[in-house]
Amino acid sequence: MRGVGVGGLSGVVAAAVVLLAAGCSSGGGSKAEAAGAGAPSPTVAITPAGDSTSSSAGAPGSAPSGSGSPSSSAAPGSSSSAKPSATPGSKLVSVSGGTPSSGGASPSLPLKGLVVMPPSGVKWDYQIGGAYTPPAGVGIVSRDRSAAPAPGLYNICYVNAFQAQPDATDWWRANHPDLLLKTAAGAPVIDENWNEQLLDVSTDAKRAALAKIVGGWFDDCRAKGFQAVEPDNLDSYSRSQGLLTADQDAAMATELARAAHAAGLAVAQKNTTEFLPRAKTIGFDFAVTEQCGDYDECGKYAAVYGSKVVDVEYDDKGFSAACRAYAGRIAIVRRDLDVSAAGGSSYVDKSC
Repeated sequence: MRGVGVGGLSGVVAAAVVLLAAGCSSGGGSKAEAAGAGAPSPTVAITPAGDSTSSSAGAPGSAPSGSGSPSSSAAPGSSSSAKPSATPGSKLVSVSGGTPSSGGASPSLPLKGLVVMPPSGVKWDYQIGGAYTPPAGVGIVSRDRSAAPAPGLYNICYVNAFQAQPDATDWWRANHPDLLLKTAAGAPVIDENWNEQLLDVSTDAKRAALAKIVGGWFDDCRAKGFQAVEPDNLDSYSRSQGLLTADQDAAMATELARAAHAAGLAVAQKNTTEFLPRAKTIGFDFAVTEQCGDYDECGKYAAVYGSKVVDVEYDDKGFSAACRAYAGRIAIVRRDLDVSAAGGSSYVDKSC
């Protein structure tokens, strides 16, 4: 969140044939929001790989959840146990090296998996503070990775990928102290807004180790039935006391995009407009933004991702600004700052 304040070759080819036979068309050009829309029509990306066996980025042992207590297992190799669903009306695009490109995937290439893109023209809901039954008409939901996905909807899995959740700090210190960012004097570098210690992405070796851990969480998301991941705190370098750079965070994001695609998940750019010029090089598929109405940033994301932008606003001013300029072009929801579950005293949830 912002400081003011996720089978084999033959089977995959068969899935592609079914989609094409259903009359596939581009799912990214819709400008009209369909309140109460039915099943989403996501874009499907087929990822060429060096072999037809899915790689596992899972990390053995216990690992912390995105916003709750540490989970019992990173479930190595679990990404093959669930495949994201696709509906007729989808477009097939190839993904190579983490970077999407237009055009159909060559059937002569071994195919690693299906990546389902978020639908356009539907409402969305941001539920990272607690899961609840989505309001009527919602087609996209983002939930913490410790939660179950919402049945029948497009589900984004929130993962704190660049900082340690406060209740997971002890796990990191006990198991991976070398992956926590510290000053030269050994003091932890903390995001004071959220009391989260930054993860150390300063070297290739540390980024690889972190990608293995976080990639295991992505595998868990896939096994639960999520279609995408939302790696948060991409801008950790801005809170690093000068110890990290934007290039290092971008390199970490590239590793995470590869891990997400290997798990069969689309991956979102979370905030950080300064990364938009290299968004496709990193491998991002769509954007999850906070307060793009407040910060007059919605147009910047739409220029790169078109309708594949979902925005959450935390005050009425930003919500009104975003809705006035972009309702029907991107998905916009107004939530309370705590993104609390329905029934709470501070709960706010409305769309335009």
